[in-house]
Amino acid sequence: MSGLRVEEQPDRLVVTLDRPEKRNAIDADLIAALHEVCAELEARPRMLLLTGGTDGIFAGGADIAQLRERGRLDALAAINSAAFARIRALPMPTVAAIDGPALGGGAELAYACDLRICSERAIFGQPEVRLGILAGAGATHRLPALVGETRAKELLFTGRRVDAAEALRIGLVNQVVAAPEELLPAAHALIDEMAKGSALALRLTKLAVDAPTGAHPQLDLVSQAVLFTDEEKQRRMTEFLERRRGR
Repeated sequence: MSGLRVEEQPDRLVVTLDRPEKRNAIDADLIAALHEVCAELEARPRMLLLTGGTDGIFAGGADIAQLRERGRLDALAAINSAAFARIRALPMPTVAAIDGPALGGGAELAYACDLRICSERAIFGQPEVRLGILAGAGATHRLPALVGETRAKELLFTGRRVDAAEALRIGLVNQVVAAPEELLPAAHALIDEMAKGSALALRLTKLAVDAPTGAHPQLDLVSQAVLFTDEEKQRRMTEFLERRRGR
């Protein structure tokens, strides 16, 4: 895939942004490749680990040369935001592993994932207003959900950059690792923990959490009804009770 390296594992897809000469800038070809990844994970649901690798860059933002040439119809076509929304809506949990800068569209790509782990040299920022545009690929609604409206407005209005320590403190990331070489093992460890659960339970839990507020508790009830009749639930609960009796 153009701009991506993809590694298939039984329960996850590891996708690495691979445009080092452009600081992993997000261009039209990379967006097309992300759509291909989404199509694969929609057809065969697995967890996603999305990373820029451990060479000190996640994604430096959208490709400014391409962005400069886009007009109002391009904006209305939701080129980047549609791909990021598709990532957000993937059936199974997604994890972004961030080493170095995640700026502009690169940060929005990370926000589209369910969970984020970063190295100590990670940096997040939304510089769009300084380029005469807004953060139109998800930051205006995902960032407030992550860090609160007031903090999000400050970051979106000023373009101020956030380092790893602050990102952890304000809830932008779930975990910070000290060294870049610890990043991918930590991300895989997090996915390993999730993989201990029932795949269907994970999928329905994500669906419930991401549903509009008005869908609760009805969606919870329907999802639980589905799970209560699942053979996996019976097996797991039987094994749990047998372990307790064996103590």
